[in-house]
Amino acid sequence: MEVQETRVQTDRVLTIPNILSMARLVGVPLFLWLILRPEFGGPKSDGWALLVLALSGISDYLDGKLARRWNQVSSLGRLLDPAADRLYILSTLVGLTWREILPLWLTAVLVARELVLLVMVGVLRRHGYPPPQVNFLGKAATFNLMYAFPLLLLSDGSGWISSLAAIFGWAFAGWGTTLYWWAGVLYVVQVRRLVRADATAD
Repeated sequence: MEVQETRVQTDRVLTIPNILSMARLVGVPLFLWLILRPEFGGPKSDGWALLVLALSGISDYLDGKLARRWNQVSSLGRLLDPAADRLYILSTLVGLTWREILPLWLTAVLVARELVLLVMVGVLRRHGYPPPQVNFLGKAATFNLMYAFPLLLLSDGSGWISSLAAIFGWAFAGWGTTLYWWAGVLYVVQVRRLVRADATAD
């Protein structure tokens, strides 16, 4: 009976954690529009962009916590959560690079990691495996980057607050980028082991 109930919970779509993840996805184009408004002659809306990022970070924490506490871990949630994380990271990279807050080389390093992971997902699919689940290291990397980006956006100004934001922002960016690639390497190792196991079984 308990196993059957767990399966029903796992297959549900309209759960609170999934709704939170969907809301995060809706916030991606809103954030990108807010951060790029000055580049197209509009007013600077960094405060609103920071608010969207903060709400995204809160919902990112809540959706996973609530899913585990309320037994609402779902297949859809396992796809939505990392998808929302990656889209926020990519949209932030686009916005901050466009505004020349982030250097192009850092953007290239982070995008290269995403391309490597995309190739690994393709390899897994060819062998009949689902995409790898987000591990603790990958989640820690995402949290570091999600702290770094708002701080770096806040550093695009003058005064001691902007200077302090730049110091902490670059510290989080350094740790986040390192952890991001470390998690990526672990994914590659995991995929390699699975492919080798299949080859041995054949």
